[in-house]
Amino acid sequence: MDTDVAVFHAPVNEGNTRRAYYQQAATRVLISGMVISRLAAAAMLLAAGLTSAQTIRVPVRSQGKATERALALPSTAIIVCDMWDKHWCTGATRRVGALVESMEPFLRQARAAGIQIVFAPSETMDFYREYPQRQAMLALTKIEPPAALDLPDPPLPIDDKSGGCDTHDTFYKAWTRQHPGLTIDPRDRISDNGREVYSFLKERRIENLLVMGVHANMCVLNRSFAIKQMTRWGMRCLLVRDMTDSMYDPQDRPFVAHDEGTRLVIDHIEKYWAPSLTSKDFLAALK
Repeated sequence: MDTDVAVFHAPVNEGNTRRAYYQQAATRVLISGMVISRLAAAAMLLAAGLTSAQTIRVPVRSQGKATERALALPSTAIIVCDMWDKHWCTGATRRVGALVESMEPFLRQARAAGIQIVFAPSETMDFYREYPQRQAMLALTKIEPPAALDLPDPPLPIDDKSGGCDTHDTFYKAWTRQHPGLTIDPRDRISDNGREVYSFLKERRIENLLVMGVHANMCVLNRSFAIKQMTRWGMRCLLVRDMTDSMYDPQDRPFVAHDEGTRLVIDHIEKYWAPSLTSKDFLAALK
């Protein structure tokens, strides 16, 4: 039979026996198999390396304990809650302005790493109605959220029933847009609707949602796109604890300084709703 010659494109040498020829052919097949196996293994290692490079490990706090969370960057997004241009409370407006100074460079670096950013300045969608980033959200195919999980909702450790304004101003609708110090990139999205945000996250296969903005005891917890509702819909939320503030007046219970009131709220969120991390640790993990 000449099929063996056709496969290897080499005639049998005149002095070789058929047995010797088949031994040579078998050796070639064995060597070829080893090469292919090694190439396949190398490809698998390369693929694993690429996947590993897209996953970071970040220190987090959860229920009073320090631990680590693995975050796959392609399935991680950031939502920025109610960072308005102006607040009815002078003290809140001042602190939001200070937050913008550190939030803007953080978002710029996160965006450069390929992380999706959603801006959610509630009650200002009319201002953004012509923005492509808003129009893209309106054009989404809606994805129905699952039945909300029935989770415990303990009371906050601070009293904010009076509005929480430490500068004792009178409420009025002061906001018209997001703070202009936060850049809205063409890749970003804009929405203040929880179902829109959920549809977008599911479309992009987002599993981890970093939540930042104001205020931790109010909108960051309670908006339809924020920690409580997204957690009830099965999204894994993480609070960026150095990128938030509270609406708390030290004249109210538990009668502590404003920053201490914010810390108590963060502890509450970590205990009952979501782990927290810092922007510094997140950026360090990206490097």
